[in-house]
Amino acid sequence: MNIAMIPARMGSQRLKQKNLRELGGVPILVRAIRKCQVAGCFDEIWVNSEHDTFAELAAQEGVQFHKRPEALANNTATSEQFVHEFLQEHECERVFQVHSIAPLLTASQVREFVVSMEREGVDTFLSCTHEQIECALDGVPVNFSFTEKTNSQELRPVQRISWSITGWRRAAYLEAFAAGKTATYAGRIGFHVIDRFAGHIIKTEEDLQIAEALLRLRDGA
Repeated sequence: MNIAMIPARMGSQRLKQKNLRELGGVPILVRAIRKCQVAGCFDEIWVNSEHDTFAELAAQEGVQFHKRPEALANNTATSEQFVHEFLQEHECERVFQVHSIAPLLTASQVREFVVSMEREGVDTFLSCTHEQIECALDGVPVNFSFTEKTNSQELRPVQRISWSITGWRRAAYLEAFAAGKTATYAGRIGFHVIDRFAGHIIKTEEDLQIAEALLRLRDGA
């Protein structure tokens, strides 16, 4: 059994009430719900939030609503905690966190992600984009060397985790959490490459403006 879980917190800081902001005239939370419905690969679709406004939206779109505790909706609560709380309440084999803030991820890409996780048999499945350009961390080269100049097309791509969509095997997540380990990266981990449209995340007003431009470009408007 596969469940889609769409997190939606009302109290976002950098972009106020971002899940209610519209992209192409549609709230980004509604886009995420409809995307999961069209994907056709989930037994259940849940919106996970502390706020009843999102319960109303979920009901209007014909999906279910999980009301998380208020304590898991503040600025210090982590996704590790609210995913754990959700999984304690819902039996499934796998849960797929589909982020509303990645609105350019398509239904077909969601379906491909789910199928790929099932095929690979991993416990944690992370969406990522490939950055095939010189990358450094704290001034230290990651995929290139200061001792030579290499053409960028010859570099090994860096996997940038996007969190657009993430999959976990429920049993592995709960086991890791109970053992005091980082459940977000439980067990055997796999990576699934998505394109940069799908990997674009909305956290600020500028991100939303970029998404609007990318949406018109993608749809040929």
